[in-house]
Amino acid sequence: MSRRTLKLGAILLGAGGPGQHHTWLDPDVAADASVDVHWYIARAREAEAAKFDLVFIVDSQFITPDSPNHYLSRLEPLTLLSAIAVHTTHIGLVGTATTSYNEPFNLARRLYSLDHISGGRAGWNVVTSGDAGTAGNYSRDEHYDYPTRYSRALEHVRVSQGLWDSYEADAFPRDKESKVFFDRTKQHALNHRGEFFQVVGPLNLERSRQGQPVIFQAGDSEDGRDLGAAIADAIFTHAATLEQARAFRTELRRRAAEKGRDPENVLIMPGIFPIVADTDDEARARETEILGAKSFDKALAELGRPFGWHDFRQYDLDAPFPDVDPGSSFRTQAEGIARHAREHGLTLRQVVQRQLDAGRSPFVGSPLTVATEIQRWFDGGGFDGVSISVNSPREFARFTDQVVPILRERGVVREEYEADTLRGNLGLPLPENRHTAARRTPEPVR
Repeated sequence: MSRRTLKLGAILLGAGGPGQHHTWLDPDVAADASVDVHWYIARAREAEAAKFDLVFIVDSQFITPDSPNHYLSRLEPLTLLSAIAVHTTHIGLVGTATTSYNEPFNLARRLYSLDHISGGRAGWNVVTSGDAGTAGNYSRDEHYDYPTRYSRALEHVRVSQGLWDSYEADAFPRDKESKVFFDRTKQHALNHRGEFFQVVGPLNLERSRQGQPVIFQAGDSEDGRDLGAAIADAIFTHAATLEQARAFRTELRRRAAEKGRDPENVLIMPGIFPIVADTDDEARARETEILGAKSFDKALAELGRPFGWHDFRQYDLDAPFPDVDPGSSFRTQAEGIARHAREHGLTLRQVVQRQLDAGRSPFVGSPLTVATEIQRWFDGGGFDGVSISVNSPREFARFTDQVVPILRERGVVREEYEADTLRGNLGLPLPENRHTAARRTPEPVR
């Protein structure tokens, strides 16, 4: 058995995501990076040259004038990833798509098309849509409540997986000599009737090289963690300390085992924000510079997002943090902010400042310092991989050219790609087609 190795993901954030208020001003960052397909292709090829496992495209479908720059104007993930697919050969292509505002058949077909176009490199980041305002873009007066969102998500994924099993691997012999194009006994309708969806099937796409797209998920609520344990091959998260990271990974693996899954096949890949310079002091100075460049007014406006874009600008900054209903948006995040403010008696100004300071990273220093800290978390059971935000090509090159080689020399990161599918490079098993498996299962004796 090969040694466990660190998985690497690159989150492509164009002109700057939450808290990255002035990223677009960097001379190394194209001001229109979020809509420039060539910018994405270049970053994906740089990540592939460094043997990263995947690039990841985040998404949402509701914005306000206060949304982060990257969110205001960006390309649709699956369309974008299809373009990247034809300019790369090995790197995985993971896109965000909501189960709340997509139908399973349509989304399963789009994802499976990407899987075929890329030769088995597609991944689906399953979300339930945190922005409650999304409902208004899909002819709904209200967003789904939390239990409905997650129950719908579970059924949506199960239906999609059933559709991806519509054809067994040998369903298309395409034998010109015998004039047999396909074996109709290897095509299977789904005939699903559930709480939220009724889908007949079959899907009009044959089995892909990796069987099914890799499922990613991010959600820290009780419902979110339960969904991740049930469906996810890999989970995105955030952690401030190794202890927090280890606790999260231990809990998710326990939940997966309780659901009858092999916990070794549930990878934890938190987002990290490495800052690399020639010396530790220079890197810490760079971090202070980055944090100091954040806009208090933008942070005050962005604070409203987890609260359903509630406008906090209407309150006295030096009064106690206001009592605001967290609503049905990013409820867990909103409740955490409000609870911390209440327990520590914080003013609104102090809460905003805390959000500004929250960007401090454990992975700051010289290439050796950053590599050693990443290895400490990896060996300490904090994660199975890391997901790195990419804006500036210069900053990303610092990591790929100076940190990754140290990790590779230590055997933490693999030397070369070991497969040409995303599932293969992540070390995940090929899911067997359910109908093929059923053929080998003898009928019960009556």
